[in-house]
Amino acid sequence: MRKLILLAASIFSFALLPSCRREADDFTSETIIGLERGALDRWGKGDPQGYIELFAPDVTYFDPFQERRVDGISAMTDLLLPITGKIKIDRYDMLNPVAQHYGDIALLTFNLISYGKTPDGAENVLARWNSTEVYKHTEAGWKIIHSHWSLTKPELRNAEVA
Repeated sequence: MRKLILLAASIFSFALLPSCRREADDFTSETIIGLERGALDRWGKGDPQGYIELFAPDVTYFDPFQERRVDGISAMTDLLLPITGKIKIDRYDMLNPVAQHYGDIALLTFNLISYGKTPDGAENVLARWNSTEVYKHTEAGWKIIHSHWSLTKPELRNAEVA
C-alpha cells in the first residue's frame, strides 16, 4: 500500500510540473514587431527613451560605431541620452521582420531603411541597417536583453584579402 501511495504521489507531482513552468503565452509576432516599431517611431523623432524603456537592466549591445560591446542599462543610457533631439528620420521601412519564439525568448530580425528629406523636399536614404533584437519575457513584459545593429553592405576602406 505504501508503494502505491508513493507511486501515485510521484505521478501526480510530474503531472503538475508543466503548470509550474512560467510560459510566455502573450507572444505574438505582432507584439514583438509592434514594440520595436514603437521604439523606432520615437527614435526617428529624436527620442531614444523608447528603446531605453525596452532595455532589460543587463542588456548588451553591439553598435557599428563602438569599439566594444556596450553592457548594461546605465551604459546604454549614457550612450543614447546625449543624442536626444539630434536624430531626424522622416520615415523608415522595416523589411522582412521575423519574430521567432523560444519559451521566454523572442528573436526579432529585420532590415531597416531610414529616409530623410533634404531642404528642397527630396527624399534620401539615410542608412540601411541589419538588426537583431533578443527579447526576454519578464514580469514587466517583453524586454530587450541583446541588440545588434550593423550597416547593410558597408563600404570598407582599403579592403584587402588577407
